[in-house]
Amino acid sequence: MDKDRIAGAAKQVKGSVKEAIGKVTGDAATQAEGVAEKAEGKVQSGAGKAKDTVRDITR
Repeated sequence: MDKDRIAGAAKQVKGSVKEAIGKVTGDAATQAEGVAEKAEGKVQSGAGKAKDTVRDITR
């Protein structure tokens, strides 16, 4: 498993927590940061998945 997939998953979790905290506290900025971080994590995870696929194909 590529390290980008792991880091991406961690960012998704962190973003979800931040988003939830923003919703509970009514802080729109924190909520928006959480949404953005979650999206960034999905992209990073996808890149890691692509790297894994290429690595598997070339073996």
